[in-house]
Amino acid sequence: MSRPHSEARLWPTYAGPDDLADIETIPLQQRGLPDSTYALLRRAATMWPDRTALQVLSTADRWQDPVTATFAELITDVHQTANLLRHLGVVRHSPVALIAPNCAELVTATLAAQLAGVAVPINGALSIEHISELLRRSGARVLIAASRELDPASWETAQHLAEAGIVDTVLLLAPTGGTVATPDPLGIDGLTVGLLGELAADFDGGSFTAEPPAAADIAALFHTGGTTGTPKLAAHTHANEVADAWMIAANTTLNEDSVIFAALPLFHVNALVVTLLAPLFHGQTVVWAGPLGYRDPALYGNFWKIVERYRISAMSAVPTVYSVLAECPVDADVSSLRVPMVGASALPRSVRSKFTAHTGLQLLEGYGLTEATCASVRSFTDHQREGAVGQRLPYQRVKAVHVDDDGSWHDLPPGAVGHLVISGPCVFPGYVVGRDGEGFVLDGRGALNDGWLDTGDLAKVDSQGFVHLAGRAKDLIIRGGHNIDPATIEDALRTHPAVTGAAAVGRPDVHAGEVPVAYVTLTSPDAVSAEDLRAWATSRVPERAAAPRLVTIVADLPLTAVGKPYKLPLRADAARLAARDALAGLSGIVEVTAEADGGAPVVTVTVEPSADHESTAAALDQFTTTWRIAQHHE
Repeated sequence: MSRPHSEARLWPTYAGPDDLADIETIPLQQRGLPDSTYALLRRAATMWPDRTALQVLSTADRWQDPVTATFAELITDVHQTANLLRHLGVVRHSPVALIAPNCAELVTATLAAQLAGVAVPINGALSIEHISELLRRSGARVLIAASRELDPASWETAQHLAEAGIVDTVLLLAPTGGTVATPDPLGIDGLTVGLLGELAADFDGGSFTAEPPAAADIAALFHTGGTTGTPKLAAHTHANEVADAWMIAANTTLNEDSVIFAALPLFHVNALVVTLLAPLFHGQTVVWAGPLGYRDPALYGNFWKIVERYRISAMSAVPTVYSVLAECPVDADVSSLRVPMVGASALPRSVRSKFTAHTGLQLLEGYGLTEATCASVRSFTDHQREGAVGQRLPYQRVKAVHVDDDGSWHDLPPGAVGHLVISGPCVFPGYVVGRDGEGFVLDGRGALNDGWLDTGDLAKVDSQGFVHLAGRAKDLIIRGGHNIDPATIEDALRTHPAVTGAAAVGRPDVHAGEVPVAYVTLTSPDAVSAEDLRAWATSRVPERAAAPRLVTIVADLPLTAVGKPYKLPLRADAARLAARDALAGLSGIVEVTAEADGGAPVVTVTVEPSADHESTAAALDQFTTTWRIAQHHE
C-alpha cells in the first residue's frame, strides 16, 4: 500500500552520503514537519493509537516487567499533566524545572512541560548553588522533582529550593511501577507540594485546554557547560527540536517496527531528541532503562538479554558504554540490533574495533552540541570514512573558518583546519540572559555570528560535508559525554592560600575519554603537596565529575605572546603523561613526547628497533589523541 502524498514527502531515501544532495532538492519547509513537539506527539497518537509507545523498566534487574503505555495512553497522560500545569499558573512562556532520574512519569512530564510552557531539565548532580542559579535565571517557580522513593538526593534538592523560596510549587514523581507516600507539606507558607500523578488524574485527558505552542515558541532550556561560571541556559524552539528529530528519524535503516533503547538521562539533549522525539515520527516503541540508566552496573549483566527480549533495533550511548559492552559476553540473540549510535565525546579507535570484533556491529558515530539542538553530523554504518565523525545532516551547513584576533571570520577551503561553525534550522536562538514582558531575553554571547554557530571545536570539512575533528578551541573538558567547565576547578584551587595560579585541562582517559587534571603554581615550591591540593579541589568543586584526577605543580603556567593563558602545551603534557602511563609495562620505549599540531596534541613515542609495535599501537589506540611511533637512532 502506497503512503499518502504528505507522508511520501516527509520521508526521502537516506541510506548513504550520496543521498544528501537529492534530499535537499526539496526545501525543508515543504517536507510537512509538525509545528511543535506536541503536534509530533499528536500525529503519532492519531496514526498509531494502540501501538506501544513506551516500555519503561523500573530497574535493570526487573528488565522483564516493564510499565507499558500506548501512544493513546501517552497523549492522555500528557494532556492531563499539561492541564494541571495550566491550572497551577503555567502559561506559554512559563518555565517548568525538572530534576529527577528517568522514570515513566518524567517522560510524560517533559512533554507536558513543553506543551503547557517551557521545559527546563536540570542535572540533579550539579551543586545546589548552580541549580539555584539556573532556576533563578530561568525564572522557574514550578519544580517537578523526584520523590524520596524515586531518588532521595533529588528530593533533598527540591526541599532546599523550596525552603530558600526559589520555587513555590513542587510536584513529585513516583518510581516507575511504584507507589509514593503522601509528601511532607514542609510547613512553608504559600508552597504547594503534591504527587504529580495523583493531581493530574483529576484533569481532562482528551485535549489540551489552552492554545498549543507554535513552531517559533521556546520549547526547552537546556543547561550547557560554558567556559566560565555557572552553566548557560540554551534555548530550543519547537522548530529546532522537531527539525533535528526528523533529521535523525529520516534513516532508511530503521522503520515503524524498529525498537529504540534509551538509557541516557532526560536532562541531556540526546535523550530528548534521539530517543524520545525522533521515534515519535515513525511510531516506534522506546524501551527506557531504569533510573540509573547506563550508570547501573546491573544493566550490563542483563544488556544483551534485554536486546533479545525487546528486539532492540537501535540505541544511543557514549563511548564508555560501548567500551564496557565490548567486555560483556554476548549471551543472547542480538541480531535485531542494527544501529548502535555513539556520540557526546570522541570515540577511541580501540573502542570501535573492540566493539565490532565482539558483536559484529559497526558503531554509527555522530557529533553535535546543545547549541545546535543535538545532532549536526552522522556517519553511516555501511559507508565508513576513516577519521571522520560523519557527514553533515540534511539542511544543516558546516564549514571551517579562521577567527582573527578581532573576532572576524574568514572561510577556509575544504580540508583546512579551523573553527567548526554550523548554520541551519537547528541552531539555537541564544542563551537566556533575562526576562521581559514577552518572555525570555536571549543573546548569542559570542557564539552566534550572522546565523552561524561557533562550536568551539577545531575541524576540517571536506567537499562532501564530512567533518574531521582536530581538537577544541574552547576549554571545555568532556568526561564521558559530560561537559565540565575548567574554571570551576581553577576557582576551587585558587582559594588555597598557597596557590598563585591554576589551569585545568582534559587528560585522555581509556574509560571516560577525558578526565580533568590541573596544573598549579605556588607561593613557594614546598608550600603544599600536589595530593593535598587535589583533595582541596575535590571538596570544593560544584560536582563530583569535576574533581581533578591529578594536580601537577609547575614553576610557571604557559602564556601567549600578549600574556593570555595558553592551555595547549598543558593539554599536550597531559596527553604525554597518559600515553606514558599506558605504555609503562612495555619494553623498548625510549621516550614519550607531545606537541601541539593544528590546535590538537600529537603524541610521539620513540622506540627501540626491538620494541613491539603492535602492542604499542594497541595501547595508544585506547585514546582519541593523535599519535605516531618513531624509531630511535643512536
